[in-house]
Formats: sequence, C-alpha cells, structure tokens
Amino acid sequence: MRRWRRRSHSGTAGRSASNRAENGRISGYVEEATAWRQWLLRAVAGSPKDLQIMYGVAGERRLDEYEVGWLPGYEGSGPVRIGNAAAGQLQLDVYGEVLDALYVARIAGLPYSKDSWSLECALIAHLETVWEQPDDGIWEVRAGRRQFTHSKVMAWVAFDRAVRSAAEFGLEGPVSHWREIRQTIHDQVCDQGFDRQQNSFVQSYGATSLDASLLLMPIMGFLPSSDDRVQGTLTAIERGLVRDGLVQRYHTRDGADGLPAGEGVFVACTCWLADNYVLQGRWEEARSLFERVLSLRNDIGLLAEEYDPSAKRQLGNFPQAFSHLSVINTAHNLSGAHGAAYQRSSRSE
Repeated sequence: MRRWRRRSHSGTAGRSASNRAENGRISGYVEEATAWRQWLLRAVAGSPKDLQIMYGVAGERRLDEYEVGWLPGYEGSGPVRIGNAAAGQLQLDVYGEVLDALYVARIAGLPYSKDSWSLECALIAHLETVWEQPDDGIWEVRAGRRQFTHSKVMAWVAFDRAVRSAAEFGLEGPVSHWREIRQTIHDQVCDQGFDRQQNSFVQSYGATSLDASLLLMPIMGFLPSSDDRVQGTLTAIERGLVRDGLVQRYHTRDGADGLPAGEGVFVACTCWLADNYVLQGRWEEARSLFERVLSLRNDIGLLAEEYDPSAKRQLGNFPQAFSHLSVINTAHNLSGAHGAAYQRSSRSE
C-alpha cells in the first residue's frame, strides 16, 4: 500500500510570499503584487510573537488540526487530517521570507508603505530575541525542534534585507546593530552548520545529513555561488540527494521528520538545483533539468509537490503552489539577469 506523506505549504505567509512578489514584479503583474503585499500585511498584523507560518486564504489564524478516522485517504494513505498543526510551529525561516518579500516589493517599485516598514522593524526586533532557538524548520518536521541550518540562513536573510532596505531606500532603523547581528548569524552558520569532513553544509548543527534547502544559500545571497563551501554542498547534494536526475529533500530513512520512511523527489528542490546551475554558468544542465521538470506536468500543465520516478506518477498535495512558483522562478533565472537568484546574489550592503 502506498504511503503518501502529508505536506502543506500553499498557505504559508512568507514562503510563497517572496516568490509571489518577485514573480508578480518580473512578470509585469505589479498591481497583483501590490494586492498580495496588502494581504500579507493584514494577515501578519499584530504582535510579532504571534506570527504564523500559514494562514487561511482570508487571513484566518485558527487552523486546528484533527483526524477524520472514518475516511481511508487516497489509496489508503490515512490518517486523513483537516487543518494543519504546523500553523502552531516555530519556523524561523518565515521571518526571512517575509522580509525578503517586502524588500523585493521595494525593488519592484511598489509604493512606500509606512505600515510595511513598521511591521518589518517589529518582526526584526522579535527575531533578535528568538533566532538562536531550535525550531521546526522549513519541512515542518514532527520529531522535535533542531538547530536547522536553513532556518539560521533565513534569519540572516531577515536582517540582511532590513539592512538593504534601510541603506537602499533611506528607511530609518538601527542599521549598525542589524549589521552586527547579521554577521553573528553568518559566522555561526559557517562554523556550526558546515561539515568539513564532507566539505558540505548539513541539515542541522552537528549533524551529517544533507538537506536540499541548503541549495537556497547562494540563491538568497548568503554566500556566492563561487564559494568553495557552496560548491562542495552542491556536489554533496548531487551525489547524495539526486534520484533519477531529480532532487529529494533529505533522506527520510534518518527519521528526522517523525514520518514513515519513503517519499518521492521534490519539485521545488529540483528547481533550486537548476537555479544553482544557472548561478554557476552551467546553462545546459540548468535547461535540461528545467525541461525535465516541465515534462512531469499533467495534461493541463499542473504539478504536485512530489514525483515518483519509479512509478512515474505525481505524489502528494496537488496542485502545489510551491512547485509552480519555483518553476516560474527558474524560468526567469534562465532568462538572464532579471531572475530573482541573480538579483539577490548580486546585491551587497
């Protein structure tokens, strides 16, 4: 019996936000990007400590999870759950996603919003008090909190975008202080998140396991694609997480997520690998991988979150916004300097 691994990212406040803002701007949908920013500001308004990693489409905060025991689930994939307990998780990466989304909105030329900057300063002030804590990570694991490397990288992104916004757009804030924290996080990640024996960054501090989210390090501008540690990480992921030319998130056999072992390759992660190839000038490999992802679509062009190369079928949540947004990002990156990966990695303050 096939076991389907339940995931839900399409309602995240931040993780889709930066993608949507960037895609809206590059694709010419500035009005839609502005509307999305307004939705985001309304959804996350309030105390920074109450920031959730996902909301309902109308900004609903209460997303209580419960099991529906009388339903077997698709192909016996129970338990069937309504809601999502991850809404109550601590995922530090969301702060970076939100700050990055609003920074991207400024680059896009969206009008100045006092409410936006006030919210960002409040979020940064709160993040300063919690960024060193272990969290549940981008993949919403249910096996206990860890010091996830990607979460720390995205905390760095939050402070970096605050610094950039102040410097590039004349906004007020304790920029010198933000720079100091940004450097502290950067130093910690490079010291504790890097395994010198593997010559690779790892999923969490002190671990040896890989994670495809590490591919976002050069894309988000944490380190340049030319850095030896980035190249070592890319090589390790190519060797350890690529299955039939596509990318797995991590090795589920390690039991890091509290779920049964076994899942397909992840569409978004495969796009991140293509983006890394673009940044390294490996154009043919990037195009080939991108076209491979496109070939996985169904007859009306939609993608799930995962794909099973053995059974040659899509798996998991369908259709998956995270997958489609990643495909659009990669398409823009392949088009040249207008891509998000270029813009994030080329700026420095």
